[in-house]
Amino acid sequence: MNQSEEKNFLEKYKIGDYERPSVAVDIVAFSIRSDENENYKRDSVQKFSLLLIKRGVHPYKCSWALPGGFVRKGETLEECAKREITEETGITPNALMPDAVFSSPGRDPRGWIISNAFVSVMSEENLNASGGDDASDAKWFDVEFTVNDSDAELILSSEECFITAKLRMKSVKFGYPHFEIIDSGGLAFDHAEIIACALYRLRSIIENFDIIFDFLPEKFTLSAMQRVQEAILNKPLLPANFRRKASPYIEETDEYLTGAGHRPAKLFRRKQGG
Repeated sequence: MNQSEEKNFLEKYKIGDYERPSVAVDIVAFSIRSDENENYKRDSVQKFSLLLIKRGVHPYKCSWALPGGFVRKGETLEECAKREITEETGITPNALMPDAVFSSPGRDPRGWIISNAFVSVMSEENLNASGGDDASDAKWFDVEFTVNDSDAELILSSEECFITAKLRMKSVKFGYPHFEIIDSGGLAFDHAEIIACALYRLRSIIENFDIIFDFLPEKFTLSAMQRVQEAILNKPLLPANFRRKASPYIEETDEYLTGAGHRPAKLFRRKQGG
């Protein structure tokens, strides 16, 4: 096809002649939070947490959901994700990672809507959430996620809010799981599935140390680094084994963490190029 033929084709082409889905984004934002009145950098209990908003509009009004919304004309998906999470929670993410696409027919009662899920990791210095735009509230929920054979359970808790969703893992292809929702636990849309997929993927890569540094400040203790991995995996790790695996990715600094009645602890940072 020469340029003249292509020009004629495009002039006659009417995109409105074809049915098109609406395009949306949903953001699965994780963080590691420490108990109030405890020092994150020392021996505080680490809580693996997920950011949710309470929907202020129909459908699923007053239900908890992931931050997200529709892509505007001229926006990229990532620009939309950053705008939506900032508008709905008051938090601007440092980075967003594309995760998966959710396109099952009937996933949204408003019509044919395809959602592009993003994962964001936020440091503890940037966690003050408040509902905005069409979200009436925003909260961090502590996360428990278990998979036994094909049965999965997702438990999210925050003060007086408690959500339990049950799912079934149907398959894993190219490292991406496929879940079926058995009971959404009150979460809006198919967000229980989106969250479960993101959690499964995060756990599969956290032991490779590719993402663990996003949960940490620039300088950290080895015990703080280990507690991050333990919180995400939901299991204890042997300190000697953890330090051996972490050593290729970190380097010592000349600084120590002191205070709170503890012995000074050596501070580390990510190895340059690591």
